Amino acid sequence: MPLPTSPVIRRARLGAELRQLRRREALTLEQVCDRLGWASTSKLSRIELGQSRPDLADVLDLLDVYQVPPSQRDALIVIARDAATSRGWWKALGEMGERQRTYAELEAGAAGIVEFQPSIVPGLLQTPAYARLRIAAGQLMDPEVDVEADLRARAARHAVLRRVEPPRYTALITEAACEAAGDPVEVRREQLRHLLELTGLPHVTIRLLPAGVGWGPVPLTPFSCYSFPDPADPRTVMLEALTMDVRLTTATDVDRYERMTDCLLAVALPEQETAQALTRWLDG
Repeated sequence: MPLPTSPVIRRARLGAELRQLRRREALTLEQVCDRLGWASTSKLSRIELGQSRPDLADVLDLLDVYQVPPSQRDALIVIARDAATSRGWWKALGEMGERQRTYAELEAGAAGIVEFQPSIVPGLLQTPAYARLRIAAGQLMDPEVDVEADLRARAARHAVLRRVEPPRYTALITEAACEAAGDPVEVRREQLRHLLELTGLPHVTIRLLPAGVGWGPVPLTPFSCYSFPDPADPRTVMLEALTMDVRLTTATDVDRYERMTDCLLAVALPEQETAQALTRWLDG
């Protein structure tokens, strides 16, 4: 059974390929929109930047303008359909906010995920009680956050690690994030038990970054790296900030974060020692 595709990545790939085709024909945004009778260039610009869910009819019109040969045309139509999909798992994301939706789309189509978290347990590994505390804390910054809707959205995302063909998942977490000294004892213990359970899954790797060990280049923000089954789909890094997230897809940016990941893996506790540390905290 093939992995589902990631619409957000397919949109980025489709946009990049359409932009390349337009430039090959030496056409400006304005010239293409004039030929198609589109009112402004913003529509085409958003398609090329992967910022909108494409209409297949619009994509077919663009392929006609660019005189794309049949074999390439068929491949781009498949990508366009993936980019616009609303089938299957996508329907479960209907109530997600825009930020969670982006992460869910990336996770759903990923073959590999690596996450670094300096201060909290990563979202895909959180228990409902732990997640509730984190979401409620976020209400201090954004009073409009719907805690229950956010919890349901996170639960839907968690299913990716339990599907028939899950992604290879690696979490790099600091000791401080796991100790969570300010959390209620039972919430903390439940979260530790859950992390230990997840370490038993063959596709999940959890590595602790011990306090007091030099890490080399220290990441300034949490980040997540995604790779996909189709090697032509762009590897992606997401940087998590307070009010927005930044998506990086250029090879130079992604390579830098992959090198940082290698540095962190080099100093992280091995899997067995990580499990032993989690057990000590649970028993302590």
